[in-house]
Amino acid sequence: MKKVIVAIDSFKGCLTSREAGDAVVEGIKNVLPECDVLCFPVADGGEGLVDALVEVTGGSYRELSVYDPLMRPVDASYGLSGDGHTVFIEMAAASGLPLLTDSERNPMLTTTYGTGELIRDALDRGGRNFIIGIGGSATNDAGLGMLHALGYCFYDEAGRLLEGSGSSLGKVVTIDSSSAHPALKESRFTVACDVDNPFYGEEGAVRVFAGQKGADDKMKEELEAGMRIFSRLIQATTGKDIADVPGAGAAGGLGGTLLAFLNAVLKPGINLLLQTLDFATLIKGADLIITGEGKADRQSVMGKVPSGILEEARQQGIPVVLIAGCVEDADILNQAGFRGVFPIVPAPIPFEIAIQPHVAAQNIRRTVVQIVSVAAAFCTGHNTKYSK
Repeated sequence: MKKVIVAIDSFKGCLTSREAGDAVVEGIKNVLPECDVLCFPVADGGEGLVDALVEVTGGSYRELSVYDPLMRPVDASYGLSGDGHTVFIEMAAASGLPLLTDSERNPMLTTTYGTGELIRDALDRGGRNFIIGIGGSATNDAGLGMLHALGYCFYDEAGRLLEGSGSSLGKVVTIDSSSAHPALKESRFTVACDVDNPFYGEEGAVRVFAGQKGADDKMKEELEAGMRIFSRLIQATTGKDIADVPGAGAAGGLGGTLLAFLNAVLKPGINLLLQTLDFATLIKGADLIITGEGKADRQSVMGKVPSGILEEARQQGIPVVLIAGCVEDADILNQAGFRGVFPIVPAPIPFEIAIQPHVAAQNIRRTVVQIVSVAAAFCTGHNTKYSK
């Protein structure tokens, strides 16, 4: 093999996309030291998107203090493209689940206010073109908090100003946009989604994702009712019916609100990143592509990094191998078109050990050595030796 592409997502809570990719490259070079290996950091709209876009464009970062999902001060950052024309934001930097302990998770209380603060800061500094990744949220406020930080006001039937959390959804009867940031009218927003769920319903934001954000059954019922009420109010206010739009339910409804109020375009995050990379051109002539993520299952072929990589590779007839910290639904993944699906853990070990960065990196290298050794043997027709 003369050319191998590495495009692997982060192993969340363990390795960044770049760190995981470097481990893959080391495994390849162990077997094929002369091979041309191209490694790209990738993400699907969640953790790592800003880092990938900043690296690709030769950009920079802006750090500031904002409010976290429970309205506590937290340091966060967003990215700027190398030419200074585009702002890159991960909503998880201010409103993400990793900012909370397990006991603090409560989508009735959490808010996207901090995400709005990141947008507002960029607007104040002249930013007008935005790419916003909305994976990894701790919220189900349908973007009320974000809009509040941008100057929108929401009132209940008694005329009281609502704070903008999940518990506010079913109480909003009036939306006042008269104080909205004036630069919003001349700004463009592209939203990188890692899911395609509708705003509400059985496959919507609440039913699918609220549980992992701390919602019990009673909370889910209240949130679902609130999402339906707010959806109708959005249509009455903006004329846009977002209920069944794919991706509208991403980040607890933030996707739909960005679409309705900020005229955002929703795109699969991995497709947006690969387009920015001009990935189709970069992979020409490759013998193999190695992709992966922390956990591979049926969702991996539903707008995640592996599905985007596979789609691009299929158009050029390049085989794709998928590695992951753990693998479920292997049959579905194989049927999707991956030439091989490999868990990196060689034997049962405690989770807290498996996610240690040095352990995960070692397991990635070991797995890739095995994969490439077999692939190279088939390509050359003889045994391939590699160093220890």
